[in-house]
Amino acid sequence: MAADSELRMIHAEGASLQEDKEDPEILEACRVSKHWDPPSSPHEFSEGGSAGWATAFGAFLVQFCGFGYITSFGVYQDFYTQHYLTNETSSAISWIGSASASLLMLVGLVSGSLHDRGYFYHLIIAGSFLECLSLFMLSLSKPDQYYQIFLSQGLGLGIATGLLYIPSVAVSSHHFRQRRTLVMTFVVTGSSLGAIIHPIVLNNLLNGPLGFSNGVRISAGLISLFLLTACLCMRTRLDPPAIPVNYIVAARKCIHDVPFMLLIIGGFLFQIGFYYPLFFFQLDSIQHGISVHFSFYSLVILNGSNCLGRFTSGFIARFTGVVNLATVAAILCSVLIFGMIGLSSLASVVVLGVIYGYLSGMNVAMSTPLMATLTPDVSELGARMGICFFTAGTPISGALPTSNYTWWIPGLFSGKARVLGRSSSGFRR
Repeated sequence: MAADSELRMIHAEGASLQEDKEDPEILEACRVSKHWDPPSSPHEFSEGGSAGWATAFGAFLVQFCGFGYITSFGVYQDFYTQHYLTNETSSAISWIGSASASLLMLVGLVSGSLHDRGYFYHLIIAGSFLECLSLFMLSLSKPDQYYQIFLSQGLGLGIATGLLYIPSVAVSSHHFRQRRTLVMTFVVTGSSLGAIIHPIVLNNLLNGPLGFSNGVRISAGLISLFLLTACLCMRTRLDPPAIPVNYIVAARKCIHDVPFMLLIIGGFLFQIGFYYPLFFFQLDSIQHGISVHFSFYSLVILNGSNCLGRFTSGFIARFTGVVNLATVAAILCSVLIFGMIGLSSLASVVVLGVIYGYLSGMNVAMSTPLMATLTPDVSELGARMGICFFTAGTPISGALPTSNYTWWIPGLFSGKARVLGRSSSGFRR
């Protein structure tokens, strides 16, 4: 009896299935389910995609307007020294650029932490607004009013670019894995392209019929347009972690991570001498009797070669490795800074500008991939970048030329600082 009952149940179930198969909706569901794949893990993603490349382009524009503008301070240094802040020494004027460059790094500790906590859009919007506001306020500064220029350009612009720098680089790495180094070098190439375009524009605006106020306003308008485009392009891919990255825990991990600690120490010393050529190359050329018209383009030569170095470094690193390329480029940069002590002719300006620009571009392009390479957990990338940039050395070479323009002193100091920095970080493997 039990056997007969089981047979009847099986027959009833078979009949029910046969009826369901005649239903077209059931048939379609069965057909779809046959080809259904389970949802992929949030950490498994297509390489780049339209959102990834749009984000990379937006980050490129942020670098163009941020770090690219900061490194164009050499134009302002020359203009302030000769025309707008004639009552101040070149050393005092250089502190404007030094403050903005330092804040770009120091604020990274805050922006990196907030980025890891999911405040990417807040940082990008706030940083973009503050940079535009600072530049428009700079256009209102009066001649020989040092404090007005220092507040708007030294503090305001520095804080704004500090809010923008790390989030724009870190968010690009979230969209790529295999091409991460190549994409990150493309992103930082934006700063060197900005360092080419901005000096040309600023030299013609500041020294042209428009004058300082209108020239800076035009420059601020262009920056506003580019930053607006960047804000519309960039998108995050990863949701903020349920438990935010603890900077104290991340710092403790860094302390026990010997390669990363050597990178921090080397970066501190290396950064001290990095800005000397960028801030003083144009003024140095003019003071050595080089044509003023040609000297206006000395920074363009240096930064144009710098852009080429950043762009090609991603391809070269695929064969040499990130660590090896960064080490060799940094050592050669240190040697060339010593060579700037002998700058005295047009030929020396061109040779030093081209070679130093190319090698420094490679070195800068490898800095963020190097941090990513030495970061085992990508969720801590923003934190580690913030810690690394926060401990970067302050550019103090501007105080060394004195009012007599003794160029060998800052050249010797910057060269030694970069040699020591590379010696420290060269053993990170």
